[in-house]
Amino acid sequence: MSARPKSARFEIRIRRQLAAFIGSRIGIVVIGALLIAIVGIGGHMYGRQLARSDTQERDVAIIQLRADVQKLDGQINDQNGKLAALQTKLTSVQAALEAIMPSEHTYTIQPNQSVIADGRLTLGLVGPPTNDGINININGKQQLVAAGDVVHFAPDSSTSCEVEVQSFDMFKAVVTASCTAAKPQ
Repeated sequence: MSARPKSARFEIRIRRQLAAFIGSRIGIVVIGALLIAIVGIGGHMYGRQLARSDTQERDVAIIQLRADVQKLDGQINDQNGKLAALQTKLTSVQAALEAIMPSEHTYTIQPNQSVIADGRLTLGLVGPPTNDGINININGKQQLVAAGDVVHFAPDSSTSCEVEVQSFDMFKAVVTASCTAAKPQ
């Protein structure tokens, strides 16, 4: 009998068999497959953890962006309100300015009143406007015209003038008048 106990001999035999198995080709393949499986499982677990943290970061970013969108929507609504108020104010200022200083070549004529237009024409409204049109006197010549009508007039051979009725009501007529030098033929 030997001096070693039976369990020690069993342990030595297992070590030898394990060393022989590890040294064999099948052992190397099995150990390689186990290492690949361990690395694959570990990589999969790590990838899931990364995906979970990315998803959480994305959710936090979405919540933050929604809050920002709501804040910007509020600012846009405020700006739209201010813009509407400014547009209303601009319209009233333009109307006041137009009343003080009408557009160039635009004239407001009251019944039985005359104005000098463009320095070459005398325009007069003869009587009150009717439903169909107005009687306008251009340099002493009366003509019945309606809104939108254009009267071409030549005060002399070197000048061509155009008078257009923009609008009229019972109290006034608005006309545009402009003259240009006639083109030589």
